[in-house]
Amino acid sequence: MAEIDADTVLPAEHIQQAVASGRVSQLHRGDQYADEGDTFDISGETFEVVEVTERKLGDLTDEDAQAEGSEDLDAYRERLNHAHDHFEWDDDATVYRHRFERQE
Repeated sequence: MAEIDADTVLPAEHIQQAVASGRVSQLHRGDQYADEGDTFDISGETFEVVEVTERKLGDLTDEDAQAEGSEDLDAYRERLNHAHDHFEWDDDATVYRHRFERQE
């Protein structure tokens, strides 16, 4: 368990604000950027990484997309296409789900 910078796991300010507001509770990334038990702060609030899971893009569901702030999986795919140059959805691509919770 380590204290990490929020920028390490949450690469953009708007994502950090979505986490702080409770709209986002997990983030899939192409690499593992945190371990279970790591903590990070956003605006004086502490969050704990409660789960890190290796998955395939093809395993993601509407529920995953909603936990990342998208309406559904189609909207999530569209968001990824806009956010990443040269991104192509590959169901077999490995991603890492970082799930976090606000600490009391």
